[in-house]
Amino acid sequence: MSWLSDGAVDRLRQAASEPDFTGTRYEPVERVGRGGMGTVYRARDRDLAREVAVKVLDAAHPDAERRLLREARVIARLEHPGIVPVHDAGTLPDGRVFYAMRLVRGSRLDEELASGRPLPELLRIFERVCDAVAFAHAHGVIHRDLKPENVMVGPFGEVLVMDWGVAKVVAEEGAEGADGGRADGGGTSHGTVLGTPGFMAPEQARGEVDRVDERADVYALGRILRAFLAGGDPAGEPAGPRALLAVCDKALAPDPRERYASARELAADVGRYLDGLPVSAHREGPVDRLRRFGRRYRVAILLVLAYVVMRVLLLLWTGL
Repeated sequence: MSWLSDGAVDRLRQAASEPDFTGTRYEPVERVGRGGMGTVYRARDRDLAREVAVKVLDAAHPDAERRLLREARVIARLEHPGIVPVHDAGTLPDGRVFYAMRLVRGSRLDEELASGRPLPELLRIFERVCDAVAFAHAHGVIHRDLKPENVMVGPFGEVLVMDWGVAKVVAEEGAEGADGGRADGGGTSHGTVLGTPGFMAPEQARGEVDRVDERADVYALGRILRAFLAGGDPAGEPAGPRALLAVCDKALAPDPRERYASARELAADVGRYLDGLPVSAHREGPVDRLRRFGRRYRVAILLVLAYVVMRVLLLLWTGL
């Protein structure tokens, strides 16, 4: 009797866990990550001769199958350039549910933060994240897990909000949960905490499902903005212009009523800051107004100063 080595056992276990794509249009190439209940594979779509990402449920289970297909349907209803599109969904020969989506190339936003991208570039990316989130809100979907790791930045400037597995669909809110309690559109009963610690709004962290609305995502966006101002560390101390710090503070207000009412309003204030305009979250004093004026018209001011200096030097030269 011979015994298998630990390495052989691990290889057999991995082979047994690999999904069976036999008879499908997809040919798996490699694992590229995990998300929620499933594993994501880079695969080749034989019919269309292109690469896609295929998310496969880790194990067949009715509740998990329902959640994975619900995630696919949520993403499919959000046709926006900043949200990854779903191409297909179904069941593999081994009984596991899957869905295929666009293969996103690039880096995560947290990696962009670590690379030392200039703040203005990060803020332009942030505006596009807000735009995608605002679109989802307009279609009754609350993300509930916004964080830098769930944002992809492509090599050609694409910005994509990922991982909608714990999203709340407002139109489905009020359905009976499995335990008989009230639940939101994801079948999430009151008292259940979904999200990532450090990025959840206070009401979300307390499990107050019925109070989680667009402003919970605004809070998470505020946490992302805070990470920008803290050098990439969400828990770090933010530093930067007072106007931008005020925008961050308003988005992170503990009381939802004191936050921006929407992601669109938050993005608008960030856009005003980038354009050298006053932001609604900050009451300017004379010094702040002068600094903002200087930032906005820096080039023109420098040109005028250079002209004045040259004129003075010319007058001095001719007067000698």
